[in-house]
Amino acid sequence: MPQVELTAETVARLDSLREEDEDYDEIVTELINIYEAEELTLFRTGDEI
Repeated sequence: MPQVELTAETVARLDSLREEDEDYDEIVTELINIYEAEELTLFRTGDEI
């Protein structure tokens, strides 16, 4: 698995999103899923025009 270095600001932002014992992997996976869902929605919306 690749290593990623995060700034203190990014860690603080991730910490603000954490719920209970959620780890960073779960947060990042959830953010990627949200991003992909929004991208798919934007792609489909563009096709309807």
